[in-house]
Amino acid sequence: MADLIIIGGGPAGLTAATYARRAGLETLILEITVCGGQIINSQDVENFPSLQHIEGWRLADNWQKQAQALGAQVKTAAVTGIELQGEMKLVHTARGDFQAPAVIIATGAGHRKLDCPGGAEFSGRGVSTCASCDGAFFKNREVAVVGGGNTALEDALYLSNICSTVYLVHRRDEFRAERHLVEAAKNRTNISFLTPYVPAEVLGDDRGRAAALRVRNVETGQERTLTTPGIFTAIGMIPNNAAFANVLRMDEAGYAIAGEDCESGTPGIWVAGDGRRKALRQLVTAAADGAVAATAAAKYVNSLK
Repeated sequence: MADLIIIGGGPAGLTAATYARRAGLETLILEITVCGGQIINSQDVENFPSLQHIEGWRLADNWQKQAQALGAQVKTAAVTGIELQGEMKLVHTARGDFQAPAVIIATGAGHRKLDCPGGAEFSGRGVSTCASCDGAFFKNREVAVVGGGNTALEDALYLSNICSTVYLVHRRDEFRAERHLVEAAKNRTNISFLTPYVPAEVLGDDRGRAAALRVRNVETGQERTLTTPGIFTAIGMIPNNAAFANVLRMDEAGYAIAGEDCESGTPGIWVAGDGRRKALRQLVTAAADGAVAATAAAKYVNSLK
């Protein structure tokens, strides 16, 4: 029994826990693995306000320690669903059930992985899913972007301002991205289109970091190796909301339909972080969601007393 259950211990969930505890709520975080979310896979973070540089795991550890120092509890449990019982919410997990009048769903979204040898091995060590987070590490160097949608084209354009050459690798000759983005990329002299190619293997160096990307033409089978220590994947996201279909409004991609107030549409339930439909998914926006959701949850819980 708690005042507030937070499902997910990433930046949104940990920030929510901090704000909830400062508001006096008995707060429980349920996390399936370890707290921190995707940021623990980033070797360097240089875009969080006031921190010029910090390792991703260290930032996550600091976040968790702050929440726990204020009294938030953390339990490792895989949440399988939420059952509404009047004003109370019964949160089902593989380790039993937990109950609270307020719930914040902060389970985030997972990036589709680069499905080739070395893709997982070099994740966070050259293979990245965030151009705006990690692009600066490859200033004046060659990089590759894998994907054909808006995000891939936007990443390529962004990186073209930083890097010497951007290889845009896409499995088809046609792009799903909006035409103006494709035309803008074609007009950049340092963006090289590689179509129809797919990643075949990420190659590493003797320091354990990505050093090159081997790609294969899907029509001819011809292969070439790109000397790209930075490999950015933009092949889609998968929101972790499937277990909450009965309490969330979701769009066709599975993202929760919730505005900047983080309201889910179900009284007493909020959704914060990358799992909700939004324009920008960054550490700072996840933290903002957590603060907004926790403040609203505190008002809701107090209104029931």
